[in-house]
Amino acid sequence: MSHPLHVAFIWHQHQPLYKSPEGGGSTYLGAGRYRLPWVRLHGTKDYLDLVLMLERYPKLHQTVNLVPSLILQLEDYINGTAFDPYLEVSLTPTEQLTQGQLEFILEHFFDANYETLIQPHQRYRELYQVRQEKGEAWCLANWELQDYSDLLAWHNLAWIDPLFWDDEDIAAWLKQGRDFNLGTRQRIYSKQREILARIVPQHRQMQENGQLEVMTTPYTHPILPLLADTDAGRVAVPNMTLPRYRFSWAEDIPRHLNKGWEFYKERFKQEPRGLWPSEQSVSPPVLPYIVEQGFNWICSDEAVLGWSLQQFFHRDEVGNIQQPELLYRPYSLETSAGNLSIVFRDHALSDLIGFTYSGMSPQNAAEDLIGRLQKIAQMQQNSDNEEPWLVTIALDGENCWEFYEQDGKPFLEALYERFSNEPQLKLVTVSEFIEKFPPTATMKGEQLHSGSWVDGSFTTWIGDPVKNRAWDYLTQARQTLANHPEATEENNPAAWEALYAAEGSDWFWWFGEGHSSNQDAIFDQLFRLHLQGIYRALNEPIPTYLNQPLEIHEARTDHRVQGFIHPEINGSGDEKGWEKAGRLEIGGARGTMHVSSPIQRLWYGLDQSNFYLRMDFKAGIQPAKDLASELNLLWFYPNKIMHNSSSPIADTPDTAPVNYLFHHHLQINFSTRSIKFQQAGEHFKWYSRETQAQAALNNSLEIAVPWQDLQQPPESPIRLVLVLSDEGHFRNYLPENSLIAIEQ
Repeated sequence: MSHPLHVAFIWHQHQPLYKSPEGGGSTYLGAGRYRLPWVRLHGTKDYLDLVLMLERYPKLHQTVNLVPSLILQLEDYINGTAFDPYLEVSLTPTEQLTQGQLEFILEHFFDANYETLIQPHQRYRELYQVRQEKGEAWCLANWELQDYSDLLAWHNLAWIDPLFWDDEDIAAWLKQGRDFNLGTRQRIYSKQREILARIVPQHRQMQENGQLEVMTTPYTHPILPLLADTDAGRVAVPNMTLPRYRFSWAEDIPRHLNKGWEFYKERFKQEPRGLWPSEQSVSPPVLPYIVEQGFNWICSDEAVLGWSLQQFFHRDEVGNIQQPELLYRPYSLETSAGNLSIVFRDHALSDLIGFTYSGMSPQNAAEDLIGRLQKIAQMQQNSDNEEPWLVTIALDGENCWEFYEQDGKPFLEALYERFSNEPQLKLVTVSEFIEKFPPTATMKGEQLHSGSWVDGSFTTWIGDPVKNRAWDYLTQARQTLANHPEATEENNPAAWEALYAAEGSDWFWWFGEGHSSNQDAIFDQLFRLHLQGIYRALNEPIPTYLNQPLEIHEARTDHRVQGFIHPEINGSGDEKGWEKAGRLEIGGARGTMHVSSPIQRLWYGLDQSNFYLRMDFKAGIQPAKDLASELNLLWFYPNKIMHNSSSPIADTPDTAPVNYLFHHHLQINFSTRSIKFQQAGEHFKWYSRETQAQAALNNSLEIAVPWQDLQQPPESPIRLVLVLSDEGHFRNYLPENSLIAIEQ
């Protein structure tokens, strides 16, 4: 029997608990102060439009995970009981704004992707360019109150999904463009609440109609294997440095599962079938709890399957996985409590949507994904196994769209149109596939690897000194609660809700090395406030260490060149020789972004012989695998008359600064570790040149380019941009929306 290739999309919609428990009481379950706005902003941009677009194609079925902590906070905004600092200043008359609030607005109301959320809107772009070119101090001294009012309005407007731009009010605001007043800002907020109020009902309706399956997650998104035993970190990393105190509170696992289950039933009027383990983290000890709660299936990553089968999944040069029959099927996990189905996502296909397709035209991106799935369908037809295959594509359903044109609308429309006309491919929910084709492959529960969808390990959440310190704080707070058996969820809900919030995975994500954002200090504070809430609810003294940050959160500022530097080019990443270099911090600028930049920072400088560049990677990054295959340095010399040419990299977008004309081009190939050097000549052509440039790739990438190669004196000012490419095709660039200025 010939089967179509079944494809299951699973979109993971999640936000951590931004609500602060300050002031005591069970503020998690009622009105409270929110420290960050991402539930509200992502709620108006990313959750409703995804399923509304799908609804237009009734033959296409998908799965969506709505995390309880997300829904809980959406409900606060819908009810008008949630207030975050961004919302508070948005609803404040501009003449009443304090100096501190004006500074806050200038610092944070451009927290959005420039190319997709700021640049398309003339007034928003104008305000951004003034802030960038003149600086915050100039704006504070010269801006009129109307400038602030427009900025407040545009930050909220830009985060409303383009799918809603045909709304009469939104269309009028977009057309108006400027001169917004408080009344308009209030109406924009009302429109946000209208959109938020439609999210859960729309999902419930589409699930009742059979087009959608809505799944859930443990209550506050904890890493269940680490709640069971922090020693689980050593399964994938045997030499991992663990916290001082071992956290082993498996009894919290059924609590999170049951609360997630009941929370779901109340909103969707039925029992959930699927469970998205937080961060797709699994281990043998957690499986019986999941079965006992009543879940039918879970999902994890191909790396977890590979570890479980002791099978590394190789891919060919175009990305097709070898031995696809092992990945593209559900498995039945045999546990002491019964069997549980599990599917494993195709990591590469998921990452294409998450990280790559935003840099391609919507049509080309859709064609590429369909083409890849067609090749898998052909492999299925050529296989000896007559069982149907299931390709699982699972990823964040919110963060990636910020980097797509019109929030992904053109891409998804092109993709859904192709799926609708492709008989070889059938989009299904996971449950409908498993019900029709129960798994025939079995796996002993104890055979399942303990790991997550990040490298098949737990290093993102444990093992770093700061992460470990956070676990120690949590362990001591959990023990304090255990010392109060009289404190039950019924008579002391505040203590338990504070515990659940502190057990969430997101705090550990941001602690220490690996990920960073402009809100690291807020995440640090929120975690400690949740822990303080446990002690406060129990009338126990709050440990003094909870009043101090877990780590120093230095302001992320750019440091200009302070003098000549003389580094040794060896890729070691040592600061020796780079002390007076200019420095640019790179990475996620806001929010709980799972799409965190793999590049930590850039260093640059010069001496009498060379100009230098250094790129620091985040822990565990392999440039050719996790970054791109090539790094391109493109630069020109301001105020000098010479031949310049446009970027030689294919598919370079026509946006500043990558659409500038450049004089020199140096390309580093990460795979071959080779260097290519070019110089612009007449008629906008590029000509190869010999070079004595040095490059060393180890912990960091370090580059030295001789002034002799450049035929320029050392005092020459340089304007430089870095472009990442794959096989000569543009992928990304940095620093964002600007050039590196090298001057002496």
